Amino acid sequence: MLVNYIVWNIRPEIFILPDDLPVVGGFSVRWYGLLFAISFILGYIIVQKMFKKEGVPIKVLDELATYMIIFTVVGARLGHCLFYEPDYYLAHPLDILKIWEGGLASHGAAVGILIGLYFFSKRYKMHYLWILDRVVIAVTLAGFLIRMGNLMNSEIFGDVTTLPWGFVFVRYFGEGYQLAHHPTQIYEAIGYLFLFVFLYRYYWKHNGAPAEGAIFGYFLVVLWTIRFFIEFIKLPQVDFENTMILNMGQLLSIPFIIVGAILLYRSRISLVKPK
Repeated sequence: MLVNYIVWNIRPEIFILPDDLPVVGGFSVRWYGLLFAISFILGYIIVQKMFKKEGVPIKVLDELATYMIIFTVVGARLGHCLFYEPDYYLAHPLDILKIWEGGLASHGAAVGILIGLYFFSKRYKMHYLWILDRVVIAVTLAGFLIRMGNLMNSEIFGDVTTLPWGFVFVRYFGEGYQLAHHPTQIYEAIGYLFLFVFLYRYYWKHNGAPAEGAIFGYFLVVLWTIRFFIEFIKLPQVDFENTMILNMGQLLSIPFIIVGAILLYRSRISLVKPK
């Protein structure tokens, strides 16, 4: 008998420390947290290689990494609280700090990164788009790893499907549940991985000097277009999305796509202008 679905019952914790240990007893290391950390490590290595080629001091990269970590986490958390559950968190503002309870939004992380890099560019008197063109290459790889972390958490999946690669998320629905769902985490992860390869090759193909705004433009258009269309088969994350034609993720993606298209147009125009 052929199985026409995949049973997914992976524990989100890699290991849990014994309860009787002082201070750290009961602390767990989760796949999501590990992949999130790896994304920053690999991102650092990728940007370091580009900065080294272009003669940017390593101390600048170290401070850039600090900005990225702080603004990514803060932006992702505030994005979830304000975009998806504003009523609750505006009534319970201190709960915004309880990041360990979960709740991060990629659109919020994107806004946080944009704000953080703006302040960083002002501090170091570097061109804003120059920094964005390089950092978003690493961000795309991070998107791949974070979506794989969502898979390990059995979260952010899609509608019911009869396709043979559908996943039965046992840890979410419980034992005995037999309906398979689109593994939209994997769909997004694959799209982001291909985008990372494209952007990385694009940078080096142009010898580290692509048209200003081109890489960032491709990033915005392709990544958020992937997100926009996958949202059509993704289960709603919050109840109010059930009555929406376009859900919150799609509405938040549209401005990014438009800005990306404008940047791509500008970068093309700059290439054909007479010198």
